[in-house]
Amino acid sequence: MLEPAAPSAGAPSPFLAPAPVPHAKPLGFARFLLTASRNPIEIWGERAFREPVLRADWLQVPTIIVNDPASIRHCLVENAANYAMQPLRQRILRPLLRDGLLTAEGELWRRTRRSIAPVFTPRNIAGLAGLMESRSRVFAERLGVRDGAVVDASAQMTLLTYDILQATLFTDDIQGEPAAFAKAMETFMGRMGRVDPLDLLDAPAFLPRIRRLMGRGAARYFRRLITETAERRREAMARDPAGVPRDLLTLLLEADGLSASEIEDNIITFIGAGHETTARALGWTLYLLSQAPDERAKVEHELDERLPGLPDPREWPDALPQTRAAFEEAMRLYPPAPSLNRTAIAADRVLDTDIPAGASLLVMPWLVHRHERLWDRPGHFMPERFLPGNRERIDRFQYLPFGLGPRVCIGQSFAMQEGVIALAALLRHLRFDFVGARPPYPVQKITVQPREGLAMRITRRQRMSGGSGRARSPNEAGEPKI
Repeated sequence: MLEPAAPSAGAPSPFLAPAPVPHAKPLGFARFLLTASRNPIEIWGERAFREPVLRADWLQVPTIIVNDPASIRHCLVENAANYAMQPLRQRILRPLLRDGLLTAEGELWRRTRRSIAPVFTPRNIAGLAGLMESRSRVFAERLGVRDGAVVDASAQMTLLTYDILQATLFTDDIQGEPAAFAKAMETFMGRMGRVDPLDLLDAPAFLPRIRRLMGRGAARYFRRLITETAERRREAMARDPAGVPRDLLTLLLEADGLSASEIEDNIITFIGAGHETTARALGWTLYLLSQAPDERAKVEHELDERLPGLPDPREWPDALPQTRAAFEEAMRLYPPAPSLNRTAIAADRVLDTDIPAGASLLVMPWLVHRHERLWDRPGHFMPERFLPGNRERIDRFQYLPFGLGPRVCIGQSFAMQEGVIALAALLRHLRFDFVGARPPYPVQKITVQPREGLAMRITRRQRMSGGSGRARSPNEAGEPKI
């Protein structure tokens, strides 16, 4: 268990992040079915946050929930070949992403991953830092003009990460209007990415899933947008092969063995899963910092003191440990991908628990990240866990924001760099204060999202006085009062 240093006398208590209260007793069949289809992270009982491995036979299927880091490593790394993608997961995601990298299996997955890998080399990711910074800075400037306004920070972060993804991976070739895109994305992910009771019951595919029917208009919008984008790039490649950018779109179009529909599936995968996860993590980070003024002051002080001497944003992820720690802690409390689902091909065993062939294996970052045996005060926002000196003591298989094993998120370095740069650009001159009528309630769709968004007031802030950890007053700074 990670044990951060005890807070000094008089230090404020860490903020307890909003989350569903674990059940004292298992849910009955009807309640389980309803809860799992409405908000899967609400199904968990107290044992799931205390025991290293437990078994639950849901809907006549043996289900093994694994929280122990060594057992997670065994199942998803050392014995990964024994665990296939779970049919339930595929029933939910394939209608959205079809044969994209997130849902492809076998040779198609291997071929697609090889084709995309060159985009995500460390050198290429570092080379995208300038674009990430410039798009984030311009976005922050536009928000700053609205000093005092209340915005939905969750929706705003969706717009920002879409803009960054557009610039970096598609070289601004996707020509959808941002507001229309954000609305369609909310419908696409919110309607089509939800668990349906018919999925839980393994009902035939021809039976309609009502939520997905409601999301078909958004799905058609994305397909049309991506088809037009790919066609424009093909035409540009035919006219001047040397003149097109070497971005994700070009590499997909050049890949051997990928059909036109598979290329479109992967573009939609990266637009959907690739930007949605970072957007949610940024939104939650802004909210958590707004509820922990002492932690926000540390981030603001770091940015005020260090950013003036860091003109190259490639250096920011390593040179801004407090900012990075806040982002990582937000992903611990609200993991972008809250569940990893597999099916055992052959029998296996972890600790003292047998895993029968055909059993469902669940590794839930939502549980692992809040497990009482693995974390001190697991429900509290404590960025110090991820500061140098503490970060190294966290087991590799205890913190899983990007998954693990052969199918670990190919864009994790991209997302971490993007997250730190975006936060630094936003918080350098702005402050976000939550003004919602009630605390945001997390809901699992594909990602963990705030049910009613994040109503936050934007204010411009003054630079903190050197070394004091406090903002200069308006009279000291000679600037308008916030």
